[in-house]
Amino acid sequence: MQRYISEIRKLIGPLPEKLAIYCSDAALTRYLRARNWNVKKATKMLKETLKWRAEYKPEEIRWEEVAHEAETGKIYRSNYIDKHGRTVLVMRPSCQNTKSTKGQIRYLVYCMENAILNLPPDKEQMVWLIDFNGYNLSHTSVKVTRETAHILQDHYPERLGLAILYNPPKFFEPFWKVVKPFLEPKTQNKVKFVYSDDPNSKKIMDELFDMEKLESAFGGNDDSGFNISKYAERMREDDKRMPAFWTRGNPQSAEAPVDLNSLDLNSDSDASDNGKVDSSPSHVSDSETLSPSESVIVTKGSDNDSTEVH
Repeated sequence: MQRYISEIRKLIGPLPEKLAIYCSDAALTRYLRARNWNVKKATKMLKETLKWRAEYKPEEIRWEEVAHEAETGKIYRSNYIDKHGRTVLVMRPSCQNTKSTKGQIRYLVYCMENAILNLPPDKEQMVWLIDFNGYNLSHTSVKVTRETAHILQDHYPERLGLAILYNPPKFFEPFWKVVKPFLEPKTQNKVKFVYSDDPNSKKIMDELFDMEKLESAFGGNDDSGFNISKYAERMREDDKRMPAFWTRGNPQSAEAPVDLNSLDLNSDSDASDNGKVDSSPSHVSDSETLSPSESVIVTKGSDNDSTEVH
């Protein structure tokens, strides 16, 4: 596997420290998995992400910029993890409170970056808990789901371990059938439909979570609920940790601007199967892109067809 990682590094070429930090062996492995171990396709995908990160600067988003998006608790990082040690993001599509697609996507990216920040060193994937309480068809937009899927599948590959859709209404199933073709083929297995009145579903939750810490909305025993003030305190503390996380403690690498013109980040390299290895290492998951787009819940914010993304 190291040989394939080395091949990607050669194709990418030298990078400024800020982008080089992103290209750890673990990160390159995620891109290889996402492209079925095809080196050239993985390199093309990675180059697109590096360009996106250099321009969008997701690691520089701070709580004060997106706090208004979080007021209703439509997306937040829980204060508990699952039994595998993975970060948990809670999503409530019915709690939409803004009409800006741009603002909602930026908040979603902030949540992704924060979830990654809080992953244990030996974990790479997170869990999404989607609470469908109060959900209706007005919260659905296939168009924006596709746009969101682009960011999440292409720039956060292999980051979602599991998406739990909790008590989705029956009328959600036709929408799910429409959305499924937008997803990588094997990612669909990462989506679980869970119903509170189904004994088998309760078993799934019990196997994944400590029920004493799990929120009562998902069948757990914690009924404290979402508190925006306490959550804001947690996020501000996390924001203080973010620069060191992406600079290895070197402040200069955070301050130095990235000159895209000086980088060879063109993604027009040959993406043919010539770059594909003969077989995947046996100890690596055969999953393709594990992105949060499998469970993206999208809302329409007004009658003038403006849309939002959760």
